[in-house]
This record gives sequence, C-alpha cells and structure tokens, in this order.
Amino acid sequence: MNVRAVAAQVIYQVVDQGQSLSAVLPPAQQKVAPRDGALLQEICYGVLRWLPRLESITQSLMDKPLKGKQRVFHHLILVGLYQISFMRIPPHAAVAETVDATKVLKKPQLRGLVNAVLRSYQRNQEALDTAAVTHDAGKYGHPGWLLKLLQNAYPDQWEQVVEANHEKAPMWLRVNRTHHTRDSYRALLTDIGIDTDIHSEAEDALKLASPCDVTALPGFADGWVSVQDAAAQLSINYLKPQSGELILDCCAAPGGKTCHILEHQADAKVVAMDVDATRLLRVKENLQRLQLNAQVICGDARYPADWWQGEQFDRILLDAPCSATGVIRRHPDIKWLRRADDIAQLVTLQSEIMDAMWAQLKSGGTMVYATCSITPQENSEQVTAFLARTRDATLKTGTVDKPGRQILPGQENMDGFYYAELTKA
Repeated sequence: MNVRAVAAQVIYQVVDQGQSLSAVLPPAQQKVAPRDGALLQEICYGVLRWLPRLESITQSLMDKPLKGKQRVFHHLILVGLYQISFMRIPPHAAVAETVDATKVLKKPQLRGLVNAVLRSYQRNQEALDTAAVTHDAGKYGHPGWLLKLLQNAYPDQWEQVVEANHEKAPMWLRVNRTHHTRDSYRALLTDIGIDTDIHSEAEDALKLASPCDVTALPGFADGWVSVQDAAAQLSINYLKPQSGELILDCCAAPGGKTCHILEHQADAKVVAMDVDATRLLRVKENLQRLQLNAQVICGDARYPADWWQGEQFDRILLDAPCSATGVIRRHPDIKWLRRADDIAQLVTLQSEIMDAMWAQLKSGGTMVYATCSITPQENSEQVTAFLARTRDATLKTGTVDKPGRQILPGQENMDGFYYAELTKA
C-alpha cells in the first residue's frame, strides 16, 4: 500500500481514536513493502512529535476542517506537511505521493484539496512556519499542561527536556554477561563494522553509533545480547541482587529487568509478576531466548494475597505503572494520549502498590522504586509521602530534601528514569 495512506491511517488511530502508536504501527508496517517500513515509522513519529505545529499550518490553509469519514484526509495533509517541512524527500515527490494516497483511501475526489493545501504550503512555507511557532504548543511541540509541568519542575532545564523529547532515541544494547563481557562483545561488533560507545555506570551497556536490525547483532537469537536503554539497565545497580535470594520483579512486563537480574545472579529465585497477561507473553519469550528461568505470575500488585502465598522477598524491584513522560522520544504519542488528571490517578495507584509490596518484603530487605516518568508527583514526592507514613523504611538514594535519583531524557543519551532504593528495618 501507499506509505502515506498507511501513515495517515496510523495517525488517525492514535490522535482521533486514542490508540497507542506501539499497538497500531507494527501491524501497519506489514501493509507496506519491507523497504518502506522505516519510512512509515519516520513519518508517524515525526507527525506526532510536531503535531501542534502541523495542525496550526493546516488550519491556516483550509476554510473549514475535515470531519467524520473525511478525518483521515486531515491526517494525510499532516503527513504531507511533515515530509515537506522536516524530511529530505524532494517536495514534488512528497506532494505527488501524498496526493496519490487519496485513491488508496478511496476518496479520489479529495485529490484536488490535498494537492492545493500542500502546494499552498510550498509557496508560503516561510511565513506559515513562522506563524505556527508564535504559540508555545507549536514552538515546543508539547501540550500546555505538560509544558507547564516541566517548567515548574525543572525551571532551568525544561527546554533541554523538550529538546531531548524531539530527538531520535539511540539504540542501547545490554550484553548478557553469562556469554560475554561488555568489552568482548564490543570487539565482536567492531569486527563487523558496528561502532559503539560505553556508559559510565551501566556496566553491561553499549550504545550503537547507528541503530540496526537485531538480526545483524552477533548471537542475538542465542541470547548474547538484548535491546534495553541504559537508564533501565541501571536498575541492577540499585537492586544489587545476591546469590540464592528470592526476588520479585513487580510490574515486570516485558521482562528486560527480570532477565537482567538473572544474567547477574543465575541462581536467584526470581518471580516476574504483571497484571497484563498479554504482555507477560513477552516476558516468557525473552526468558526463552535468553535461556533463563523465572516464575511468571499474572496478578494485581495491589492485592498480593490473591497471587502469592510464599515467603517474603529479599528484594523487590517495583517498576511502577507511570505516565511514561521520560520515554516520549521513543513514544511521541504519549504527549497526546496522556491527560493532566492522569497523573493524580497514577500517583494513587503507585501509592497503593508501594504499601502492598512493602508488606511482602523481609526485614532487612531492599525495595527499589522505579518509574520511566519525570514528574515529581510520581517520583520524589511519591517517595517522600511513603517515607512519612512508613516507619520502618530507610532511604538509601538521594537525600531527605531530594529523595531518589531523577534521570532526565538525554542525560548521557539515556531515557528519563527515576530510582529510589529503600531498605526495611
């Protein structure tokens, strides 16, 4: 199928229907030629990164908005504008291919409208681009509520966070130390012309100079290496798993951290729990590829009595459900699917899970609270509130004034992440 037509359908499903990009993009990529899969991804990610700017330009060029069954053509226009404004595709080719998509979308009568809007943009691009960034949403590509949250939380850094959210995320690898050291696997990559960088703290991490297909990685099918951001790999530095311990990975899907624990301590007794049975299939797939063993359980973390009757855990990694505002560069749809009132609901859920998991932790045990969020409400404020109501909890990361560690997007090329290590008296 025409790549632009498929891209318009994907954007429509995300923006108008509220579906996740990670859910709708993979099946959409099956509709286009293999060589066009990357182009489809680039267009979809790009439109979602710069949605307010593209919407503003579209409104300036049209007398009235497209509604109802014609809405997908509104998104087709956004697809065309993004190509002309941000991509290296020759404008005439971008216009021609986008206009041709009207036939695939079975509304050839809209061909003239799409063509007129895109050519009008070409003629007046400089003026239209300037007008589109006169408001904050168009300039920064973030919804107002999120921009305000970032400005309040990070008055000196919010612009860097916004800029990092617009960058393409690097590809980080986690070397399976049961097969290779990081340096020996790095040498294998160097031998086949793949350049990498190391991380200052994540001892198993390698950053590829350029992303590649996992099938090009030596031993990927045999479990020598996995794809995981360096920030997520730091969980092992805080959890510090030991031989023979009973360890719970709470909210574990898709299982990257579960596997990392076992790569460090193969004889640990690891339980991977998540509320989503479908996503737990990914945990099992990862364990199988890496030839690791863990007990996989489906359950609600707030009610452990429903799914766990064993002894208390030595260590718990609580990778809590969160707003995912630290991984926007990987999931730009988060900006448009999240709402301001989601944060308060997530804070309540996180609080309930923290209390339930603390009761499952042995005296002297360690719980690591983690999120891929950058909102203080979900992170430092959440931990402060937990410490205030939990007498036998001691903070091991950060200070009373600034509990835990907040990693911001782009910091040493990492995703945004938060960690707080807590021990039980």
